Amino acid sequence: MPAILGSGDHRYRVVENWAKLPDGWRLTDVASVAVDSKDRIYVFNRGAHPMVVLDREGNFIKSWGEGLFNRAHGLHIDADDHLYCTDDGDHTVRKCTTDGKVLLTIGIPNKPAPFMSGEPFHRCTHTALSPKGEIYVSDGYGNACVHKYSPDGKLLKTWGEPGTDPGQFNIVHNIATDTDGWVYVADRENHRVQVFDGNGKYEAQWNFLHRPCALCCCGGKQPTFIVGELGPGMAVNRKVPNLGPRLSIVDSKGKRIARLGGENGPGLEAGKFLAPHGIALDSRGDIYIGEVGVTDWKTSFPDTPMPPEVGVTRCLQKLEKL
Repeated sequence: MPAILGSGDHRYRVVENWAKLPDGWRLTDVASVAVDSKDRIYVFNRGAHPMVVLDREGNFIKSWGEGLFNRAHGLHIDADDHLYCTDDGDHTVRKCTTDGKVLLTIGIPNKPAPFMSGEPFHRCTHTALSPKGEIYVSDGYGNACVHKYSPDGKLLKTWGEPGTDPGQFNIVHNIATDTDGWVYVADRENHRVQVFDGNGKYEAQWNFLHRPCALCCCGGKQPTFIVGELGPGMAVNRKVPNLGPRLSIVDSKGKRIARLGGENGPGLEAGKFLAPHGIALDSRGDIYIGEVGVTDWKTSFPDTPMPPEVGVTRCLQKLEKL
């Protein structure tokens, strides 16, 4: 029997062994995923082939990005199927075609801004677009802010600083927008998602989350969001139940609608997660989850050798909507 997650209108079947890679290939950590208008899935990962493209049945189509990316982190796709690839290893965002042609680079490759300076970028993490095509960049590990750019890459505004107050961040890890222009920021180590208007004015925050890492807006005038929560990151709460890793589905006010997994910690069994880091939906409502299970393995299982399947296919999961 396949594993079933969720409840009510949000029930999903875990599709095991979904991704079919060429012989000998490894994905390693899947930092992020995106789905284009033809339901092709783009798998941005830290293996030898940074961008692996699959069809919705998991069949391999092509790869690209070899020699281009340093360390995959964030991936966003726009209505015209342009991919925004955030590389926290070389501190850049690259706008690419679906064949990997670079159309725009924001940031200077391998030239980080000073640590916590508020200047772009120091290990940027993700991007999102406003309804007008403006580019928001979450920044990130070595900064604590959001940058807003014009569609052609001109810096328009920066907001945020280190801290725990509204408008402050402690690892600004992911970012999403809705059709009304609201900006949603996964403030990971503050255990919340913060909501801003398009110019960075603080509006609200969503709590009751544990290290929100992935963030996906499911669209529409009354959007829902899927939040990937990493779960425990410290030894003191490593074995505490009901902290994740998991997916939470919330409405536009942050009220939880459903929760998928996470009751009894991480694991390799069907229906469990390792470290949800990127989320995307296809046209049928199926969910694709990229996980950084290799990086996170020692955090979750410090005394257990990592099985080889973690670095081959277990860092990418598909949940089929029922």
